Amino acid sequence: MRLPFIKMHGLGNDFIVLDGREQSLPEMTGTTARALADRREGIGCDQVIVLEPSDTADFRMRIFNSDGSEVGACGNASRAVALLHGVPAQVETGGGVIALEPATQGASVDMGAPRFDWDAIPLAYPMDTGAMPVGWDALEAPMAVNVGNPHVVFFVEDANAVDLSAIGPVIETDPLFPQAINVNVASLAGENHLNLHVWERGAGLTRACGTGACATAVAAMAKGIVQSPVRVSLPGGDLEIAWQKGGTIRMTGPATEAFRGSFEWDDFA
Repeated sequence: MRLPFIKMHGLGNDFIVLDGREQSLPEMTGTTARALADRREGIGCDQVIVLEPSDTADFRMRIFNSDGSEVGACGNASRAVALLHGVPAQVETGGGVIALEPATQGASVDMGAPRFDWDAIPLAYPMDTGAMPVGWDALEAPMAVNVGNPHVVFFVEDANAVDLSAIGPVIETDPLFPQAINVNVASLAGENHLNLHVWERGAGLTRACGTGACATAVAAMAKGIVQSPVRVSLPGGDLEIAWQKGGTIRMTGPATEAFRGSFEWDDFA
């Protein structure tokens, strides 16, 4: 079976989108997602995005990391899908229903409300998620936030000076995090402006992570470091994050369609 795909990216965080909203697709597996994501022998991407019909929203979005694991949210992919869909939509994800709205050269996404309880992250045992009494080398006392998927956020003097490629996988797979964790290292770059680097679980060091930007901005606002809206600068570019305590997170930023193609399903199944 030959299937069409759409290659898209948000700030360099790239996706293979398979659109099954109006045509039936074979069931995606971790094995197939991993093969498609391979940059040498597949199409190549950070995440495989599968769009399907939904009983509770306009459509459903499933997200597979490059290692084949399925996750509940992806902010950059949400903006890409909003661009593809072309009109406002309610979208079912593993992390809950989100609202997409296309904007000039990108999209605005209501990512839902952040969660801070230890068992909502989740952590292996109870602790204060606002300043966790744990550390890895020089990274200490992170804040934990779930924004559809789990994140820890470290605030440091200079995010560029942290070797996240070395420490990121150690924190990601620590037994404290039973579902693994996304690791964010941020520093203040100016008034209401953060510099951010992200080690993404199941994908590694990434040029941009939308949920990481959301989690980091929320953590910084909760700690009084910045005020809404917040500009978050990642290696791939900037996002704007707005949030008020008790409300939902609004993420705004660019998205791009790179090209379209097709592949033989059996070559990757």
